[in-house]
Amino acid sequence: MRPAQTPPGVRSRFAQRVADPFLRFADLEVAGAVVLLLMTAVALGWANSPWGHTYEEFWAAKAGISFGPWFELSLSLGHWVNDALMAIFFFVVGMEIKREMVLGELSTLRRALLPVLAALGGMVVPAAVYASFHWGEPTLRGWGVPMATDIAFAVAALSLLGSRVPRSLRVFLLALAIADDLGAVSVIAIFYTEEIHLGALGLAGLGLGVVWLLNLAGVRSFLVFLVLGAFVWYETHHSGVHATIAGVLLGFLAPTTRDLVQKETLLDFGKDALDRLRGILLGDGDDDELDEGAHTRHQVLVTLQAVGRQAMSPLDFLTITLERWVAFIIMPVFALANAGVVIEASTLADPVSQRVGIAVAAGLLLGKPVGVALFSWISVRAGFADLPRGVNWEAVLATGILAGIGFTVALFVTALAFSDPAAIAGSKLGILVGSAIAAVVGLVILNRALPPASD
Repeated sequence: MRPAQTPPGVRSRFAQRVADPFLRFADLEVAGAVVLLLMTAVALGWANSPWGHTYEEFWAAKAGISFGPWFELSLSLGHWVNDALMAIFFFVVGMEIKREMVLGELSTLRRALLPVLAALGGMVVPAAVYASFHWGEPTLRGWGVPMATDIAFAVAALSLLGSRVPRSLRVFLLALAIADDLGAVSVIAIFYTEEIHLGALGLAGLGLGVVWLLNLAGVRSFLVFLVLGAFVWYETHHSGVHATIAGVLLGFLAPTTRDLVQKETLLDFGKDALDRLRGILLGDGDDDELDEGAHTRHQVLVTLQAVGRQAMSPLDFLTITLERWVAFIIMPVFALANAGVVIEASTLADPVSQRVGIAVAAGLLLGKPVGVALFSWISVRAGFADLPRGVNWEAVLATGILAGIGFTVALFVTALAFSDPAAIAGSKLGILVGSAIAAVVGLVILNRALPPASD
C-alpha cells in the first residue's frame, strides 16, 4: 500500500508561499542596493570595532593557486576581490554597454547623444572640481574618483519613486550610467596604469583575438571561452594594465546573435514540448499516471529550458546568469573589502584626509549635477538631441544629483589612485558622505519635479 503523500498542488502552493517573498525581494532593483548598503555598514562597523585591526589583516592575507613548479599565482584576499571578482563585474558592464550600443539606447546617434554628452559632462566637471582643490599636489591623482556613477544605487534610488518615474527618465539614467562606466573604464586603462609589459600585453591581445575568431566561427562552448578568458585575465594582470580591463574587453566580444542553425527544428521541439505540457497539466488520471506525468513534466521542462537557452544569444544568457551573482555576491564582497575606513579623530583632523574628502564630495555633489545638466542643456539647445518625453529640466537636474551616487567604481578608483592611508581614508569618507547626500537631495528634488501619483 502506498504511503500517504502531500498532494502536488498543495505542496506547490505551500512552497510558493514560502518562496515568493524571497523571489520578489531578489527581483526588486533595490534589493542589490540594500545588500550592498548592508555590507558597507558591516565593513564600517568591523573597521571601527575593538577588532578593527583584523579587518586589514584579513584582507591582506595571501591566497594563491599553484600547479607544481609550472604555475603559481599568489595575491592578497583584497587583490583577489579587486582584480578577479571585479573583473566579472566589469565583464557584465562590458556586455551591458555592448547591448546598449548594438540593440538599445546607444544604438543610434540621435538616441545616444543626450545621455553620452550628459555622461561626458558628469565626468569632466567632477574631475575639474576635484582638481581645483589639489592642483600641483600628489593627491591630484584622485581626480578620477568622483567621475563614475554607481548604477545599482542610482537606479535603486530612482525606483523608490515607483510608477511616477517616466520610463524615458529611467532609460536616460541607465544610458548615462552605462556611458559613464565606459568613460571610467577608459580612464582606468589610460591614466591608472603604472608600467606596461608588452610581452604579457601581447599575449592578452592574442587571447582576445582567438576569442573573436572563435565567435566568428560560431563556437559556443562556454568551457572553451572560460579557459581563454582566464588566460586573457592572467596575462592582462601581468602586463601592468589593470586586470578588470580584460573583463570589459571580453564583455565587448560576447556575441549578440542567437545560435539558431536549425530554427525550424528548434521551433518544432518547443511546440511539441508545450503541447505535451498542456496535456499533462489539463489531464486527469490515477496515482500511477500522476507519477508518470510528473516524470514526463520534468522531461518536458528540461526540453523547454534547453530550447529557451538555444534561442538566447550568449550575451543575453551570460548577463541573465551573472547579474544576480554580481548584485548579491560580487559587489557586496567588494564593499566589505573596500568600505572599511577607520573613522577617528586623527583621520578627520588630518589635512590630507580633509582636503581629499571635501574634494571628492564636492565633485559628486556639485560637479555631477552641474556637468550632467549643463551638457544636456547645451546638446538640446544646439539641436543635437531632444529632452526625454515627460521630463523637465528640474528632473534632469535631480537625475544629475542621483548620478552623484558614485559608490562602487569610486571606491575602486580610490584603491588605484592613492597609496597614502590618509588620502585613502579621506577619499572613502568623501565617497560615502557625498553619495549619501546625493541620494537624499536627488530624491527630494525629483519627488517635487515629477507629477503626483495617480489614484
